[in-house]
Amino acid sequence: MRLSDSKQAVDMAIDTLRKNKLRSGLTVLGISIGISTVILISSAINGLNTNIDQFVRALGTNALWVFHYEPFGRRPTTEELNRKKLTYDDAMAIRKLPYVAAVDPNLTYQNFQTGLGNVSLKYGNRQVQNTMLFGASSSVGETSDLQLTEGRLWTQAEDERSANVVVLGHDSAENLFPNEPAIGKDVDCSGDIFTVIGVFDKQPQPFGSGRNTRDNSAYFPLQTFRKIHPEIKDFWITVKYDDPAHKALVTEEVRELLRVRRGIRVQQDDNFAIFSPDSLTRLWNSLTGGLFLFMVAVSSVGLMVGGVGVMNIMLVSVTERTREIGIRKAIGATRGNILLQFTLEAITLCVVGGVLGILAGSIFTLILHFAVSFLHAALSLMWVLIAFAVSCAIGLLFGIYPAWKAASMDPIEALRYE
Repeated sequence: MRLSDSKQAVDMAIDTLRKNKLRSGLTVLGISIGISTVILISSAINGLNTNIDQFVRALGTNALWVFHYEPFGRRPTTEELNRKKLTYDDAMAIRKLPYVAAVDPNLTYQNFQTGLGNVSLKYGNRQVQNTMLFGASSSVGETSDLQLTEGRLWTQAEDERSANVVVLGHDSAENLFPNEPAIGKDVDCSGDIFTVIGVFDKQPQPFGSGRNTRDNSAYFPLQTFRKIHPEIKDFWITVKYDDPAHKALVTEEVRELLRVRRGIRVQQDDNFAIFSPDSLTRLWNSLTGGLFLFMVAVSSVGLMVGGVGVMNIMLVSVTERTREIGIRKAIGATRGNILLQFTLEAITLCVVGGVLGILAGSIFTLILHFAVSFLHAALSLMWVLIAFAVSCAIGLLFGIYPAWKAASMDPIEALRYE
């Protein structure tokens, strides 16, 4: 078929749209709904993925976490909960490994069921409730990439002598000292008095807004924490290695060291877990995988309805133009000419629906971006192209039968049709 014939087929399709505005509008509506759904949900997922990536990077670069079980994505088993806890000596042994830049063994006092703290901090007549308490080494700032807004961290000497000093989280300091510096002030924590020597900056939020519960916190030297809460023995060890290229090597060396220290036989599985911030990314990707399947299911319904509508309007169009088909065949049009003409008409209908769906999805994404700021919804060019290709494919799939029916008509019977 010549280029001029293809252009004529497209013009005929547009003419069909103009003559049957209501019918054509209802036909492309299903396509538009399906395509706009794909665009909107993919944009929301894209924005959420960006937030999670930023959050994971903010948790610390070149870092590994070691605990007696992996806490992400599932409830620990009874066997995992009853495992031997990691110790301070384990952390000191890891610190001696090659390529390890810093190690922080830390302890936490909080309600793990609610994710909030169990303690109140007091200063004069001001009080902060649900504060989380952390005991950490002087390497905590380096291993966790925590930044100070004022003051300093404790020294190794202060840790060794269990000094009553504390570094407050951002929200704790802001609520206790709203209009004055926190450094040098004494705060009451469970009846003990501690001198504030520093304040941490805000910690990252997974979804870009709101408050991180760890901002309502108090960080103590490890030995000071063990003095006020000797019952807490679940060490969480953060390992900072020197270069991303050494991640696999450091992970394997830490694993071998702990297996030897914990007396694990060759045939036995590890009774501890080594993981990294990437574990959060993998967990999130598994969650968004389900959301993606939901997106495909919802949009497929709309696209299927739209495709059936396209087939319906094309069958009606073939019936209404039976005599025209007979005349075209009588003056020399081949089956291929007729087949391509009606196929292009169906594709044109779906392309119009696809373009309208992309425009609607883009507008909805823009509204979502500003209306729900923490979502950071962002249009994905890849999904726009996929959505457009799908709309063209639907036109081809659901338009081929009406086009074949038109191409298969006997020209003599078609000319007799009234």
